[in-house]
Amino acid sequence: MAEQHLMKATRHQDRRDLHPGGARQPLDPKKLEEIAVSIADIRQQTPILVRPDKERYVLVSGLHRLEACRALGETTVLANIVQARKH
Repeated sequence: MAEQHLMKATRHQDRRDLHPGGARQPLDPKKLEEIAVSIADIRQQTPILVRPDKERYVLVSGLHRLEACRALGETTVLANIVQARKH
């Protein structure tokens, strides 16, 4: 089972901060807005997935959730740390 943490939702390279990695899909503005509305109403329910990578964490899954939190001005995001292979 993955560990659940609160992580900074900024773009800095601190160990607790997130790096989007090689985002494979472009952001869908409609999906981003829907997720932001949901998070504003009921808070973040589904953690993003990140993997450790030297001095930072790299996003594995949850780009829209991460960007929705950032758009709402959230300073932390719920995240699960997983062990994932690099592509």
